[in-house]
Amino acid sequence: MTLHIPPSLKHRRFRLLWLGLMISVAGAQMQVWALFWHIRTLTDQPIALGGVGLARILPVIVFSLLGGAVADVANRRRVLFITQGSIGLIALVLAILTLNGNIALWQIYLLTALQAVVVSFDQPARQALVPNLVPARDLPNAFSMMSIAFQTGAIVGPALSGLIIAYWGQPYTYLINAAAYLAVILALILLGPVSQQTAVGRDARINLPAIREGVQFILSQPIILSSMILDFFATFFSSANTLMPIVARDILHVGAVEYGWLSAAQSVGAVTAALAVSQMSAIRRQGPIFLGAVVEFGAATVVFGMVRGFLLAFFALMVIGAADAVSTIIRNTIRQLHTPDYIRGRMTSVNQIFFMGGPQLGEVEAGVVAQLFGAPFAIISGGLGCILAVTWIARRWPQLRAYNGDEPLRAGAPAD
Repeated sequence: MTLHIPPSLKHRRFRLLWLGLMISVAGAQMQVWALFWHIRTLTDQPIALGGVGLARILPVIVFSLLGGAVADVANRRRVLFITQGSIGLIALVLAILTLNGNIALWQIYLLTALQAVVVSFDQPARQALVPNLVPARDLPNAFSMMSIAFQTGAIVGPALSGLIIAYWGQPYTYLINAAAYLAVILALILLGPVSQQTAVGRDARINLPAIREGVQFILSQPIILSSMILDFFATFFSSANTLMPIVARDILHVGAVEYGWLSAAQSVGAVTAALAVSQMSAIRRQGPIFLGAVVEFGAATVVFGMVRGFLLAFFALMVIGAADAVSTIIRNTIRQLHTPDYIRGRMTSVNQIFFMGGPQLGEVEAGVVAQLFGAPFAIISGGLGCILAVTWIARRWPQLRAYNGDEPLRAGAPAD
C-alpha cells in the first residue's frame, strides 16, 4: 500500500492545530500517568486511585452542558485560548506544590477537579472547531488524524513520565506538562480568525432553553444517542487505567520505567490502527465495525486481567488501544457529520458527559471492586461487562447495526 499525505493535513489551519495538540497531549498524558504513580506512592489503597475519577467526573457533569452552550455562542478559538492557558497554570501549581514536598491527597484531588472544570469548556470548543477547519469530505480523515495526534502524545507522554520520575523526580512531569500547553496557544495564534455558523432565526444565547435544545437534539437522533450510550458503558466497565500502578508494582513486579511503557502501550496500538484508517479513502459498514471494535476492546481487557508477564500485558494493552481507536474514529465521525454546526458544541458537551463519565466513573468502580476483590478480578469482570453492554445496545438500537456511513446528512449538517 502506497502511503500518501492524509487529506486533512493539506489544510494549513487544521495542520497547525493538529501539531499543537500532539505536543500538549504528550504533556497532559505524562501528567495523567505520573499522577496515578504519585497517588500510589502516597498510599497503597486502590480506592484512593479511584478517587481521581470522582474528582474528574463531578465537574464534568455539572459544567459540560454549559460548556457546550458557550462553544456554540462564543468564538471557539477564543475559548481555547482561555482553557488551554488555564490548564497549563493548574499544572504549574501542581508542580510547585510537589517541588515543595508538602502536597497532600486532597490537594491532588482539588487540582484535578479544577482542571476538569476547565476541560468541560475546552472539549466542546476543541471538537466543534475541527469541522470549521476542513470540508465534510475530509472530516473522517481529520478525526483519524486527531486520534493519531492524541495517541502519539499518549505514547510519548507516559513513556517519558516513567523516565522522568525515575531520573529527575515526580515534580518535573507536571512542570513539563505546563510548558507543553504553549504549543496549542501558539497554534491558535497562527490559526487566525475561524468562522463558525450560527443558528438562522434563533436567539444565540447561553441559557437553559439553549442547553435544553442540545439535549433534545441528541434524544431525537438514535444513531448519535446509541453511540454515546455504548461509549459510556464500554469505558465504564473496561476502565482500569488507574489500576495500572498496582498491576505494575504488585502483579508484574516492575518499576517506574516499565510502568511508563505499560501506560503507553494502548496508544501504541491506537496509533497503528489510526494510521491504517488514515490511509483509507472511505469506511463502509461503519456500524458493524464500530460494534466489533468495542467487543474486541472488552475481550482484550479480559486477557489483560489474566496475564502475569510484562510482554503479554503490553500486547493486550496494544490490542485494547487499537480497538478503542477504531471505535473513536467512527463514533466521532458519526456525531460530527450528523450534527449542524450551530448546535455542534452542545452535542459535544452532552457527549462529553458520556465519554468522560464512563471512564471516570469506571475508575471509581474499578477502585472499589479492586479494594474488595483484587485488581485482576476488577479488570476481568469489567471486560466481560463491556461485551454484555455491546450485545444489549446492538439489540436495542438496530439503526447502529445497519449504519453504513453513506447515509444522507441531516439538513444543516456540513456538506462537501
